[in-house]
Amino acid sequence: MRLDRRTFFLASGSALWAQTAPSKQLTVGVIGSGGRGRYLEKVFQQDASVRITAVCDVYEPNLEAGLSAAKNQAKAHRNYKNLLDDKTIDIVIVATPEHWHHRMLLDALAAGKDVYIEKPLCQTPEQGVELVDAAARSKSIVQVGMQRRSYDLFLKARDIKSAGTLGQTRMVRSWWLNNNLRGSGETPALKGPLNWDEWQGPAPKRPLDASRFFDWRSYSDYSGGIVADQGAHVYDGIHLVMGCGFPATVNASAGRVHKAKFDTPESVTVAAEYAEDFVAVFTINYAAMHYPNPIDQLNQFDGDQARMDLGREKLAVFKEGSEETPVITATGSFGKAAEDHVANFLQCVRTRATPNATVEKGFHAALVVQLANMSLQQGRRMKWNREARRVEV
Repeated sequence: MRLDRRTFFLASGSALWAQTAPSKQLTVGVIGSGGRGRYLEKVFQQDASVRITAVCDVYEPNLEAGLSAAKNQAKAHRNYKNLLDDKTIDIVIVATPEHWHHRMLLDALAAGKDVYIEKPLCQTPEQGVELVDAAARSKSIVQVGMQRRSYDLFLKARDIKSAGTLGQTRMVRSWWLNNNLRGSGETPALKGPLNWDEWQGPAPKRPLDASRFFDWRSYSDYSGGIVADQGAHVYDGIHLVMGCGFPATVNASAGRVHKAKFDTPESVTVAAEYAEDFVAVFTINYAAMHYPNPIDQLNQFDGDQARMDLGREKLAVFKEGSEETPVITATGSFGKAAEDHVANFLQCVRTRATPNATVEKGFHAALVVQLANMSLQQGRRMKWNREARRVEV
């Protein structure tokens, strides 16, 4: 078929318009505009088609800061259900403390919203099962904020492992080091009104305590402690590289708690066994010296032909017989991982494809650390019945 000059330019112009036409505008509501929520506001707004039109928080200074972080004129909400009632909102970001994740995700799904929710996905195995079922019934796109699943360095590690480079890998060893015991120990003062009852929500009712508000990760009423907060990331990365899901059994040990008010330990070791015939051991110690982010965390995949060391920003493979000189190296920018994870989510919102970190994958990672905390409480090895989807008594 022959094209004349006019037809050619018309066709070329149409193709160029298709490549440069703006994406459908996506309206976003933010629930929880603390530090993480505002960071996600910034990342989401890197996409020119995103407009943040609503922000919800029960702490007035955070609400004001969240409204300021929105590039557009966003509406203020002090109750998240009012935000969910807004039919003009396409996407909801849930960046609240952990104890609210389960309820808010259920309500967001019921409202027909697409959801980007921070990890850990939930607090109990029962909540996880309920969320997996609710997501399966829903038409919503849900991305759990486990950004390693969109990080090119971790995807390269997955490909190296799946190519057989390491041989049989029967153990993964991982650690994370930091320190949360230093400092004066004084709790910051509240700088504005806080709706304490609304913030507590489904958690046990306690008297107003600024420490519980600012340090909620250290209280079992609101989180699984630092082992859950960071362990969900670590185990999700291990699941990605190893190509596995639910653990079979989990056992944990911990040191005592060293801060007077807190009730979650800062030094914990977790051993998770998998049906895929390997053990993943994770040690977190927030009573260590402080390391800069690029070197505070490491995962070592011990194969019988090679070992792969995978950190936040570096990867190295050491083969047997060349244990000091890596045969494969790679680097990455961990700061870009969250950007790529959000980009993956937004693309899936537009195409209705499956995102990288589904609710089920979020539950896989959350379950490991939930069973670890149950092991600490009950002093025994916890077993997960995959078919019955429950903890074995």
